[in-house]
Amino acid sequence: MIKEYKTINEVVGPLMAIDRVEGIKYEELLEIRLSNGELRRGQVLEIHEDKALVQIFEGTSGINLKESTARFLGHPLELAVSEDMVGRVFDGLGRPKDGGPEILAEKKLDINGEVINPVSRDYPDEFIQTGISAIDHLNTLVRGQKLPVFSGFGLPHKELAAQIARQATVLNQEDDFAVVFAGIGITFEEAEFFMEDFRQTGAIDRSVVFMNLANDPAIERIATPRMALTTAEYLAYEKGMHVLVIMTDMTNYCEALREISAARREVPGRRGYPGYLYTNLATLYERAGRIRGLKGSVTQIPILTMPEDDKTHPIPDLTGYITEGQIILSRELDKNGIQPPIDVLPSLSRLKDKGTGEGKTRKDHAPTMNQLFAAYAQGKQAKELAIVLGESALSDTDKIYAKFAERFEEEYVNQGFYENRSIDETLDLGWKLLMMLPRTELKRIKDEMLDEHLTEGI
Repeated sequence: MIKEYKTINEVVGPLMAIDRVEGIKYEELLEIRLSNGELRRGQVLEIHEDKALVQIFEGTSGINLKESTARFLGHPLELAVSEDMVGRVFDGLGRPKDGGPEILAEKKLDINGEVINPVSRDYPDEFIQTGISAIDHLNTLVRGQKLPVFSGFGLPHKELAAQIARQATVLNQEDDFAVVFAGIGITFEEAEFFMEDFRQTGAIDRSVVFMNLANDPAIERIATPRMALTTAEYLAYEKGMHVLVIMTDMTNYCEALREISAARREVPGRRGYPGYLYTNLATLYERAGRIRGLKGSVTQIPILTMPEDDKTHPIPDLTGYITEGQIILSRELDKNGIQPPIDVLPSLSRLKDKGTGEGKTRKDHAPTMNQLFAAYAQGKQAKELAIVLGESALSDTDKIYAKFAERFEEEYVNQGFYENRSIDETLDLGWKLLMMLPRTELKRIKDEMLDEHLTEGI
């Protein structure tokens, strides 16, 4: 028998205090029945002796404390999962949002998931092709990795997210591939952009979409990425699928955490964010990976907008500590019309060496990657020198490198949001650009490989 409480004591913002409770657990769900019969759901945030602090998903406006009752449901927030979720759209709490029927659940899972035992983790080492040269060749994504995108307000990260969702695939694998997309605190226009893109390109057929809009409650924003990751874990570890999880925008998630922390009157940390921000983010990011003996995998691409383009801001800073690299978008490249504006030099994939090479991509992947990095860096330096001293101050070799940097941005990085390049096409394009340089400058590629490729006239 579920007990009902008429001991609601206080309401502050989305928070509610309930007195004289018994046997209540942290993160347990509850229902608040208003005097007009309306039901609102909430979750336990804190318990102290016989008092419970709860957060109401739909907000607390219009609640009459004396005439409302609370009943605790005995379980945390759960998601009904099934393979039928693929191709469907849900809100931030896992309720169908596409006009389709309710999901016939195979089971219900706690959205907080279970920690993967480090001993059972398998090392990420299989290449995922996104069709984007600056990622596939230079900052390679591998299956089971977490590789965030650091963007800025106004930069085209939503177009990049949609492109990856459309194009991503695991090469040389017959296993099913799915994309789980979580829109966290996004605007209505952004949600419409994603849904229109997914439907027009057919990406929706292999996707599970969770949409939490900017005007939805903050507590729902905190649940949305957990809903997405729970779905991904179910499809990966129980159905043997390779799942790519794209979450945008993690900055909105962290803002919701700060809002709730402030409402709870917690002592703030850096820039007002709660002191447990690192731990909280880790509970999301560490749900990526592969498990020994299981076919499936969960790969994450979290996207966040850096406030004031500041890489030292707590959100990108802590994200960088937890994840295995970052893809950084450049405002300068965006102004110059380079799309996607991926800033190659500060971007990094710490696992790229594990997912490349013969049998995975091509044996010339790593040498050409290193040579392109070095040549582009030298070309950027030459261009900066020309701005300070004038082009006449450059040596002939410096002028070649400066021209190389321009063509590298215009032909290699710049591919638009609807061109899907295979890794072979990307590598061949890299060789074409390297042919601009004197052979004596190609010091990071062995002579045998130079003989093989430079004589082919790519």
